[in-house]
Amino acid sequence: MKQYILITGASSGIGYEMAQQLAALEYNLILTARSEDKLAAMQQELTSRYGITVHNIATDLINKAQAVHLFNHVKNSGYLVSHLVNNAGFGEYGSFLDTSLEKELDMIDLNVSSLVILTKLFAKDMVARKSGRIMNVSSVIAYLPFPYQSVYSATKAFVLAFSQTIAAELEGTGVVVTTLAPGVTETAFISAEMRETNLLKSNKPTPVKTVAAEGVKLLLHGKGKKIIGFQNRFNSILAGILPDWVMMKIKMKLASAK
Repeated sequence: MKQYILITGASSGIGYEMAQQLAALEYNLILTARSEDKLAAMQQELTSRYGITVHNIATDLINKAQAVHLFNHVKNSGYLVSHLVNNAGFGEYGSFLDTSLEKELDMIDLNVSSLVILTKLFAKDMVARKSGRIMNVSSVIAYLPFPYQSVYSATKAFVLAFSQTIAAELEGTGVVVTTLAPGVTETAFISAEMRETNLLKSNKPTPVKTVAAEGVKLLLHGKGKKIIGFQNRFNSILAGILPDWVMMKIKMKLASAK
């Protein structure tokens, strides 16, 4: 039976580049994102270039009911998902008192609720087959919660904790759950306001192709969690050594444009 790698948030950023690299390795893909036009263009490009099978499912996972619909669509279509990449997500930069509550609740639904739904539903099928891999995309910000990205930081900390505990629960079942933790990555995720912060002025974002390549390796062959970049790994260790108030003062300075 033909197997597929399902990637959420596949039309841009890390998801898009992972799709490109996995297609080059001749893996069949199921791509999902909100933009039907972008998905259709990717399908045409990848099938013609690599001779693989690509299915598109336009889905808005901000509506968590659509996560259930996505799973049912895949099941009813007879597609066997051997690998799941929970990549869809978004963040926002700004003072918590000024940012949109509606947007932040949407962020929680996409970054957390839909990820949990898809992990649970696909993991059950994988355990029944005694085979499968799930990679959830967190962030180094899960280790280093940043001011002006309060809700986003919290959602990515959830993804890290959730993924690590599920990985432990599923050990020995044939199903592997991993966590990818990129740092600042050169994608449209970086807003104009973020580019003016001290963090972005002093640190060059990692190229998205580099992050995607690390994600592909972790998805296909890795275990546990992977923080991308030496500086990000060092900073995550530093956060466990320095007092919280010292780290937060440093992060406040980095997160601001002052």
